[in-house]
Amino acid sequence: MIKKIAAVTMIAALVCGMGFAKSKKKDAKKLITVGYAQVGAESDWRTANTESFKSTFTEANGYKLIFDDAQQKQENQIKAIRNFIQQDVDYIVVAPVVETGWETVLKEAKKAGIPVILSDRQMKVSDPSLYTCWVGGNFLKEGQDSVEWLNNYVKKIGKDKQDLNVVLIQGTIGSSAQVGRTQGITEGLAKNPKYHLLAKQTGEFTQAKGQEVMESFLKAYPSIDVVFCENDNEAFGAIDAVKAAGKKPGKDIIIISFDAVHEAFNRMIAGEINCAVECNPLHGPRVAEIIQKLRNGEKVEKIQYVTEGVFDQDNAAKELPNRKY
Repeated sequence: MIKKIAAVTMIAALVCGMGFAKSKKKDAKKLITVGYAQVGAESDWRTANTESFKSTFTEANGYKLIFDDAQQKQENQIKAIRNFIQQDVDYIVVAPVVETGWETVLKEAKKAGIPVILSDRQMKVSDPSLYTCWVGGNFLKEGQDSVEWLNNYVKKIGKDKQDLNVVLIQGTIGSSAQVGRTQGITEGLAKNPKYHLLAKQTGEFTQAKGQEVMESFLKAYPSIDVVFCENDNEAFGAIDAVKAAGKKPGKDIIIISFDAVHEAFNRMIAGEINCAVECNPLHGPRVAEIIQKLRNGEKVEKIQYVTEGVFDQDNAAKELPNRKY
């Protein structure tokens, strides 16, 4: 009888132990695994964007984040996505380097049953069901807003009747931000016969390349009135080039940039940048909200824009204390 009781006790202990092990395994699985294939770290905006994801998808918030920096190479992102699939993550988030060339790897993710969410930049695919949704700025509207600001500004300073020479430093060619902003800018400029777009060339969203392109523009065109830079870092480089040429940025040449990061506000206050059109990088919380909706079986909008504004030298000092990036 004693042996029988001991055996029952041992079985009970084993069952409890197995139950505890299963419970621990179940608890470990409670973390939602998110694989994030980031473009790289080419700008201040991108740094803020990365930090938004890292501070949102933490264990404390119920997530495990697998982060990959693609160093601005599409092949690195495709490799990262395939690694995420092999690791059986719950969700994949991608900020694509360019818009095309994603069909095959997205089909692989779909076959594996892993939802793909696009952040910041978009993809052009034949089958929209290959990704769940996209979160980011309205790049076309950003470009349009920049020209609208210029229209108002030249009128304000009494130059609306003058012919103005314009150059455009584009972002990475083929990226959603470049495509949308370039379209908005060029179409907007074309509506005004007083604007003359002399040249456009990519600055690859970097300060060094922005400076290099602006230097070449200044050598080729002695009279430049306005430069559009498709991100702030390109504008910082353009400012250095303008100064080196003996001109005053923000006065001799109107400088319009995109992103509106913290340093851009400092440059506006200093009078070196005239206008910065915002591109909000804080996508982490919005993506987390989408993931929770998907887990609850809710439908999500295919296109989701973040809130953005337009800032200039008149409101930069007032707005600076409110900036989170």
